[in-house]
Amino acid sequence: MISEHLVTLKKIGILGGTFDPPHLGHIKLATHFAKILHLDQLLLVPSGEPWQKESSITPSELRFQMTEAAGIDLAIEFLQQNLATQISTDRIEMDRAGPSYTLDTAKALRKHFGPQVSLTWLMGADTLLNLPTWNSWDQLLNYLNLAVASRPHHSISAEISPEVQDLLEKHQCIYADALAKSPFGRIYLDNSLSVDLSSTELRNQLKSASREEIALKQIPAHALEIITNLGLYK
Repeated sequence: MISEHLVTLKKIGILGGTFDPPHLGHIKLATHFAKILHLDQLLLVPSGEPWQKESSITPSELRFQMTEAAGIDLAIEFLQQNLATQISTDRIEMDRAGPSYTLDTAKALRKHFGPQVSLTWLMGADTLLNLPTWNSWDQLLNYLNLAVASRPHHSISAEISPEVQDLLEKHQCIYADALAKSPFGRIYLDNSLSVDLSSTELRNQLKSASREEIALKQIPAHALEIITNLGLYK
C-alpha cells in the first residue's frame, strides 16, 4: 500500500541534452510531459562535456545561453496551456569538471532535492534504446524515473536490446500517474507524442540554402535570436 506522503510528492522533470541547438522538438516534449506528469518544476540541463558527441560541438556557454532563451519560449507555451510548471536552466553539468555522465547528475540532483521528491528524466525512445551505452546506466533508476516519448523511425519493440527489455520488465509502469507516486525506479513509455529530437540533423539542415526557412520552423524564437546575432551553424 502506498503511503499518503508518497502520493503528494513534489514532481520534478529533467530534460538534459546538448541543446546544440535547442529546437521545437524539445519544447513539445517538455510541454507534453509537464502536462501529463503534472510537473511542479522542469530543469533544462545542458551538458558540459558530452562524451558521446563529436568534438565540434558548440561551446557550453553558448549552448547554455540558447537553452536559457528557449526556456523563455517554453514558459510562454506553458502560460498559453495554463501549466503552472516552473522552469529553470541548470548549470550542474557545465560546472562539473570532466565528462558529463548522467548518473553523476542524477546523484547530485537526488542529494540536492532529497529522498522524497519524484525526479523524472525526460527522453525520446532513441535515447532509451541507446541507454546501455551510457556510463553506469544500470544504476540510473536508483535515483530517478524515466519518461520516454515515442519517436519517428525508432520502434522500441523492433530495436530493443535484451538489456533494455529486461529493464522494462522490471521497471515499466502502465500509467503516468505512477511516476508521481515514486521518487525513482519507474519507466513510463508514452506513445501519444511523436517528435523528432535530432539537433545533429537540424545543424546539418541549417547549412543548406533553406537555412532561414528551416530555422523559423524548427527553432524557438528567443533561441533563434541568439543564433542569428552570433552567426551560429553556418
